[in-house]
Amino acid sequence: MILSIAVLLAMIAIQGERPHFLPNESAGLTETPDPPLRYPADSESGEGEPAPSEPLDVTPYETTSYVTALPPELPPRPSRRTLVFVIDDAGHNMHQLEPFLAFPGLLTIAVLPGLPYSAEAARRAREAGMEVILHQPMEAVGMEDPGPGAIYSWMDEEEILEILRRNLEEIGPVAGMNNHQGSRITADARIMEIVLGFSKDAGIPFLDSLTTASSTASAVARRMGMTIATRDVFLDNDPDRASISRAIAEGRRVASRTGNAVMIGHVWSPELAPLLNELYQYLAEQGYEFATASQLIAELARRADG
Repeated sequence: MILSIAVLLAMIAIQGERPHFLPNESAGLTETPDPPLRYPADSESGEGEPAPSEPLDVTPYETTSYVTALPPELPPRPSRRTLVFVIDDAGHNMHQLEPFLAFPGLLTIAVLPGLPYSAEAARRAREAGMEVILHQPMEAVGMEDPGPGAIYSWMDEEEILEILRRNLEEIGPVAGMNNHQGSRITADARIMEIVLGFSKDAGIPFLDSLTTASSTASAVARRMGMTIATRDVFLDNDPDRASISRAIAEGRRVASRTGNAVMIGHVWSPELAPLLNELYQYLAEQGYEFATASQLIAELARRADG
């Protein structure tokens, strides 16, 4: 049995990293679960459906051209249960992104740099009132290519900063940044100090996609006096409808226990956008609130400040 587990772990390390194949890492889900998701009998009727959220203000900060004006902070509420949905990997095309732009709630779109539709995807998402963040490619432990504009472990500080500046000039203005792949980079405290130092100086909130349990991002951020957020659930490790529904239910349990949950899905997941649209009214009626990644990070910072 021990030998089998060791072999399995070795195979996982060799295969490298695709975030959507990694297991969800939320722990402590042994309490009584929320009731299973029930879909509205008439999801198109609109009866009682909350009004769509107003578009985000995308006026750039005066201090930098990289950052959008961030949305308003969440009002204090003692029993808040906040859901943050982040949709990764935008930029390859537009047809995969389009269904997410119709989502009536707050949504964060993470756009990859250096792809044929990177700038267009960011522009269209902002026009649709979605929050846009840079989905920064980073080297993984395995051999998989993270794509253009990636940060590698052999780079020095100036090379890393130049890559970040160039990617933000293409995708920006943005409201934040998260990592694409990056199990090798986020485990490297030296590089994370450079990345987070840039984020802090530029006013760009950082979300750790947590593609490895060895990530140093949170520890480095604490040393630097920063507040970041971390991913709780990957929605489409298995991209079928039933599996995504179970992942959303896991996110609800996390939010009920801790007050918030960050769930990451991908634009290439064909069942995800329709399911989110169907569940929006139900989740709102159950008392869950929707927030962007930057709103959550601002809320976490406020809590940390007391």
